[in-house]
Amino acid sequence: MRLRFLGTGTSFGVPVIGCACDVCTSSDPRNRRARHCVALENDGKVMLVDTPPELRVQLLDADIGRVDAVFLTHLHADHIHGVDDLRIFSLRSNSPVPMYVAREYVEELEARFPYIFDSSIRLNPGTTAPRVDLRAFDAGARIEVGGLELRPLAFPHGHVKSYGFRAGSLGLIVDGKKIPAEAREALEGVEVLVINALWWGDPHPTHFNVEEAIEAARSVRAKQTYLTHLTHRLDYETLSAGLPEGIAAAYDGLVVDIE
Repeated sequence: MRLRFLGTGTSFGVPVIGCACDVCTSSDPRNRRARHCVALENDGKVMLVDTPPELRVQLLDADIGRVDAVFLTHLHADHIHGVDDLRIFSLRSNSPVPMYVAREYVEELEARFPYIFDSSIRLNPGTTAPRVDLRAFDAGARIEVGGLELRPLAFPHGHVKSYGFRAGSLGLIVDGKKIPAEAREALEGVEVLVINALWWGDPHPTHFNVEEAIEAARSVRAKQTYLTHLTHRLDYETLSAGLPEGIAAAYDGLVVDIE
């Protein structure tokens, strides 16, 4: 299985518009962070985690020409507002793209994108919309996505839940604040963990900071952890130098092969 980081930034991305801080003006390409997205490649199939606003550019940069399934973590704009870029895949294959979303979010997702999900809406001749096969999941219930067996896991994210998963030796947490007992048990001893981490220091009400992410990784005894969802308060080199063994900063374009 191959894990490809397509975007490692928060909702603002990096550089932040109009910001002249050292990170936003850095020449280090690892300090340029699109909104969060990863791709899992397995046996020739590609599964996306989220569809951020930059999805088209991310897929072009990674030379990804097919998408076999999509797993949505939650419905915040920076995680779903690139959904229209799925059009080319359903158009080319002449079949809908399977999209997995927590059952509690199905109704809201359909309401926010009626041109995709409302069959009563007729498109103008010559125009297209993504064709999506929406599939609801429940936390803890195993699902097969793009040839991978996933166990979806719920993580508190302010007033909502964000859903990650365990897939074989990979664990993924996006926009979490803590690891509930059920998720901790499911992630125990994971080989590779991906976890969000905004910055050093100041606690945030809905996200891990770096210290909390490190502690969370240690609590599940992850062998290798990659921090993502990083803000412009984190310079890649400085962050990397301050991390303990077994914890690394992810960056856009990073590829990790997982047994």
